This record gives sequence, C-alpha cells and structure tokens, in this order.
Amino acid sequence: MFSKETYINRRNELKNKVQSGILLFLGNDDSPMNYADNAYSFRQDSTFLYYFGISMPKLAAVVDLDSGEEILFGDEMTLDEIVWMGRQETLKEKSMKAGMEQVLPLESLHTFLQKIRHQKRSIHYLPPYRPENVLRVLHMLGIEPASCKENASLDFIKAVISQRSIKSSEEINEIEKAVNITREMHLTAMKVAAAGMSENAIAAAIHAKALDGGGNIAYPIILTVHGEILHNHHHENILKDGQLVLNDSGAETAMGYAGDLTRTFPVSTRFTEAQKEVYNIVLNALESSAALLKPGMRYLDVHLHACKTLVNGLKELGLMKGDTNEAVAAGAHAMFFQCGTGHMMGLDVHDMEDLGEEYVGYTDSLRKNTNQFGLKSLRLGRELQTGFVLTVEPGIYFIPELIDRWKAEGRFTEFINYTKLGQYRNFGGIRIEDNYVITKSGAQLLGKPLAKTIQEIEELRS
Repeated sequence: MFSKETYINRRNELKNKVQSGILLFLGNDDSPMNYADNAYSFRQDSTFLYYFGISMPKLAAVVDLDSGEEILFGDEMTLDEIVWMGRQETLKEKSMKAGMEQVLPLESLHTFLQKIRHQKRSIHYLPPYRPENVLRVLHMLGIEPASCKENASLDFIKAVISQRSIKSSEEINEIEKAVNITREMHLTAMKVAAAGMSENAIAAAIHAKALDGGGNIAYPIILTVHGEILHNHHHENILKDGQLVLNDSGAETAMGYAGDLTRTFPVSTRFTEAQKEVYNIVLNALESSAALLKPGMRYLDVHLHACKTLVNGLKELGLMKGDTNEAVAAGAHAMFFQCGTGHMMGLDVHDMEDLGEEYVGYTDSLRKNTNQFGLKSLRLGRELQTGFVLTVEPGIYFIPELIDRWKAEGRFTEFINYTKLGQYRNFGGIRIEDNYVITKSGAQLLGKPLAKTIQEIEELRS
C-alpha cells in the first residue's frame, strides 16, 4: 500500500467531484475455478484499490458526500480461516493504513443502504463487471441485472476517470517497476527461444519472471508464431526456423500496476530480408508516432499518423497503392492493421475499461461514433494530458481469412495489390509496443529500454 495520506487525499479529492449522496464501492470476491475452495488468484477491483488500497475479498465501502463519513464494510478472519490460511494482518489494521477508522460487518451494508434509500438519497455506484456484484446491486438496491449498467452513476464514473487518468509520481514509479519486470520477461523469451521448443515452454519462463518480480502477469500471455492472431493465447505450437515469434506480455506488481510490452523476433538468429522489410515499417510507425506524444495532442491523430506511416511503407513493398490519405480514410489499411495504436494503462492494463471506453478514451467533444473496421477498435482518441500513461503499439498482420474475404468481395482493389499480397499469406504478424507517460513538454519512455531494432534483437538472438 501507499501511505494512508495518499488514500485520504484521493478520497477527499473525489468528494469535491460529486455533489451529494452516497458513493458505493464494491470490492471483488474470490472466483472459484471449479469449486468454492479452489479459486483463481484473487484480484481486487482497481477502483477499490485506488481509493482504499486493501487487497482482500468480501469488502465494500461507502463515502457519504454530505456528512463526509467513510465506512469500510468487511469481516475479520474466522478461526477456521486462520487455521487454513494462517493469521494475517487484521482488517482493522489494514483499514488504519488506508486512513479508515470506521469498520462495520459486511452484513450490515444492506441495512445501511436500505436506510439511505428510505431517506430518498442518491446512491452512486460504478458499473459492475463481475456477476456476483451485479447480484449484490440487485439485492441491495433493487436494480435488475439487465439495467444494472445503465443505472450506474455517470457523475461517479467521470469523477473516477478524471482522477485515475492522471498518474501521480508514486504511481509512475510503480508502473515503471511493472515495466522493468516486463522487460525481463521479454529478454528471457528472446534469449531462450529456439527451434524445436514449444510456445508453452517460453510462456512458462515468462510467467516465472512475473512471479519472481513479486506480482503476477497483468493479462494472459500472448506468445505465438501466429502473430496475425491479435490476442492469441494458444501455446501449443512448436517453433520452427524461419518463423517469427510475437510476444505480448506484461507484469503486474503486487500493488496491481501493469506493464505491457510487445516484441517480435525470429526463431532463427536472423530475420529474413522480407521480415526485415515489414519489421522496419512497424518500427518506423512506432517511433514516429511516439515522437508526436504531448499534452493537447489527440491520440486519434497519433493513430491516423501510424496508419498512414504503415500504408506508405506497404506501398514501397508493393502491397498497397494509391493515395495514402484516401486509403486510410476509406479503411483500406485495416487489411494489415485491424486494431488501435494504443490504450491507457495503470492499475488495469487497459486502464479503467470497466468504467466505459467511451468515457476513458473519448470525451463529450470527441465521441467514438464509427463502425469502420479498424478504427472502431481504437480505445483511446482523446486529447492527451500530462500524467497520462499509455501504450503505442502499431503492427502489421497478414490474416489469411481476411485476405480471402476481401479479395473475393473485390474490396479496396484501388489500394490493395492482392497479387503481391498472396506472397505474404503465411507471413504471420509483427507488433512492437512501448509504454509512455505524458510529460509537460512531450512524453517519456517508461522503464529501461528494451531491444527493438533489428540489430539489437539479432544480437540477443545470437
């Protein structure tokens, strides 16, 4: 946990952003894998962590905006729990570290909220993403699951996003810790991978580094020779010379902050000439896009720049043709780049996505109102601010099914050279990703630099 003053100050700032009523915070419970006592690793709700810092199941909290009262709801360990889990820090001790003096049994929360409802006072809650919390909202507030999300408090959502979006210096330090552990995960993959190995073996080595860093992985590891599958969690393939390995993996610290890096490297010790050509197009898109990062810059424009840079490079290879601006406006580039260039990052690898992408990555003046393939997957479009932490991750992906579909439909023949594209059908995919914090004058790379030029990667591979 950070100091108790950090959590007190965060809650005090929040109180000034929402006018009146009760703020309800629902922590997460254990999630059983196959029976109650065999649970997945516990992960506390990120907003609960942000304002209270306590990582244990079966907690809730309320902040009374009118009286200023703050109450933590939860139970001390039973004797049975102590027998099985061992004596741990008491809930009261943890609450004091969060600057919370009042602790009540969890079962009293329902009665407390019924009293507030009887007084016809507003109860603000955030959209729950776990089924058990959807049911808690039904039980305590009488809101049906089908309307649970739409009845969440927009004022509460926007207040949390405005606060969590700007990372403090202590948060940035923690994120850098996550990024540096992530760097070690990637160095391990590039050093141990060899023809004849299974993807599972490399993924296991990566996961071990995350655990050794004191936390865990921030999201399921993407480690694959089929990099054209954007979120490929299948690890059964055997590496062969001539293939590319795409590694998109990140560490999460014990405090819940994430790193998120991607590197693509050859199974052999050297890239082929064709691989070098495509790789350098992606690298150029990453570096030139990162150079644009600064306060006031719309990330939508960074994304469009990345798309145009990729198109220009693909035109040099003969894979695309025509006017670059027209090709991107039409969405023809999405044959090769189907996703967004980046997203916010912090306590979640896609920071605050549970609160709504339309509020995290966009604003009232810049709404996401497109269904265009590729552009609709851009999670961040808004103007950047000092203190934002985000990823930049352009890529080029050759998806056989997409090639076949668009070619059969005759789509974008004025921009795509399908004859040449057929030669790359089994190429795979390349993505390169780094993490940045927006500073007063530009942006700063987070963590120690990780090899990303062809020369640097080939030196590691050899």
